[in-house]
Amino acid sequence: MKFLRVLGVLCALLAQARAIDREAFTFTSYNLDVRIEPEQHRLAARGKITLRNDSASPQKNLSLQISSSLDWRSIRLDGKPVQFVSQPYTSDIDHTGALSEALVTLPREVAARGLVELEIGYEGVIPPEATRLTRIGVPAEVARHGDWDEIGKSYSAVRGVGYVAWYPVATESANLSEGNSVFETVARWKARELQAQLKIKLSQSGEGVPPTLLCNGEAGGLRSYQQIGQQIGQQTGAAYLSVNECAFQPLGETVPLFVIGPYDELDQPALKISYLPDHKPAAQTYALAAQLVAPLVTEWFGTSKGPTDVKAEVVELSDPAAAPYENGSMLLTPLNGDSKLAQLTAVHQLTHAVFSSPHPWIYEGLAHFAQAVYRERERGREAALDFMGLHRAAVAEAEKTSAERGQNAGAANALANTSVEEFYRSKAMYVWWMLRDLIGEVALKKALAAYRPDADTTPAYMQSLIAAESTRDLNWFFDDWVYRDHGLPDFHFASVHSRQMLENNYVVTVAVENRGDAGAEIPVVLKLEQGQITQRLLVQGRSTATIRLEAGSTPREVVLNDGSVPESDTGNNVYKIERPEKGS
Repeated sequence: MKFLRVLGVLCALLAQARAIDREAFTFTSYNLDVRIEPEQHRLAARGKITLRNDSASPQKNLSLQISSSLDWRSIRLDGKPVQFVSQPYTSDIDHTGALSEALVTLPREVAARGLVELEIGYEGVIPPEATRLTRIGVPAEVARHGDWDEIGKSYSAVRGVGYVAWYPVATESANLSEGNSVFETVARWKARELQAQLKIKLSQSGEGVPPTLLCNGEAGGLRSYQQIGQQIGQQTGAAYLSVNECAFQPLGETVPLFVIGPYDELDQPALKISYLPDHKPAAQTYALAAQLVAPLVTEWFGTSKGPTDVKAEVVELSDPAAAPYENGSMLLTPLNGDSKLAQLTAVHQLTHAVFSSPHPWIYEGLAHFAQAVYRERERGREAALDFMGLHRAAVAEAEKTSAERGQNAGAANALANTSVEEFYRSKAMYVWWMLRDLIGEVALKKALAAYRPDADTTPAYMQSLIAAESTRDLNWFFDDWVYRDHGLPDFHFASVHSRQMLENNYVVTVAVENRGDAGAEIPVVLKLEQGQITQRLLVQGRSTATIRLEAGSTPREVVLNDGSVPESDTGNNVYKIERPEKGS
């Protein structure tokens, strides 16, 4: 009988796990006290969370998820323990590839739009872990440099949801082997938590020199208290307690993270660099790089577009091969002393610091666009197009995946609301470059200067700013590239006719077919025996357009699209002119 009762309980729990709507509740408030214990690689958290039922029906069950390397210790409502069962839940939003999920049964239902406040406690270790990467075939050494999060004895760096669930979340399972599943799940989570208020008190105690505790929220200021060991029950040595209170009000697109280490600081007017011992020369190289690129960023984006001025922060990672990570105004990266790479990175970071937007295609797309502009300013247009070309294959592959998913994917992956990184980073970079080619640099700068993130409440807001600075009708462009995902264009030569009219006077007529659904204006380059000429041609999706080019030298070759417009196929973009016809 006892066995049957246990079996009955397990079956009931499994049924609850299958039936629960894990994304029914939105976390509206966190107030957590998080204690770090480096010697044991441990984290212990206590505090309160408030959740709102955003589903259409009353809910009595909810899910709370943390990293699988952490354990739930207590969950209370109104000072009384509530019933919960902890279970492993496979999901790649955490670097371990799994979550520790508490399935909570509330004593009463929470009505739609109703709130519930819970007192929670959890603790455990955060060791180096790259299981989610190695199980999909990533070599262990490469995986280690990608998932570098850990709490270590002398150094700790821990990112948030999408890397380590060190604060509670609630999402459906996501798998790196399933396309953009992880990115889409994290994006849904972030969209639900945009207005959440999050306060975290980070603390660490130990002996010796207090470390620096850093976070990417609004810091209350690092405070270190140092006492003689005997005063806190120790026989010898000096002990410290370091505390930093971080606030995210609201959370927005920021993913909370913390870093703890023996950092020194290099403070510049627009940039603060936290570097590890003996690495000051590399920090100075980055600071100089930021100074060199700052005028370009100011020229394009002015000063901060947020409610307050934000200073960009660079925090050095201890692993020199670690993959950089940027969130909010903070960049976590190795400092290797490479001046050119530092300048390119600094352009991206400073753009983020001065130009804020609630929309990733604007926020991330402009930062990548700024890098391309920097390359152009430094080495010319070809260098900028080469830089952008590094992103083209990823965009084309993402578009192919989107097309395979069917019609609904077209709306979901539109730049205005996409969660696909290849779109809101790389494709958006191309979109800003094309907009500059369409309306001119001066007009685009004026439109960006007029942008205010708090006023950006409708999808057409940015288009209205651009329309105010241009006489061109760009409805087709925003429809094809921003509001809907029409894929990529595919330009082909429909026909090319070259005729010699008089001596050293030629006319070349080019008909261009666009086999894709997205229209674009492309440069058509006529290469001559001496020099070349370029004109622009608008070719709408699934249509053909013709251009007539006059030349004063023998035409040799026609090139469609110089790389400034991403295409699904560039295999038919060059036409060799063998022998111009004789005209009359």
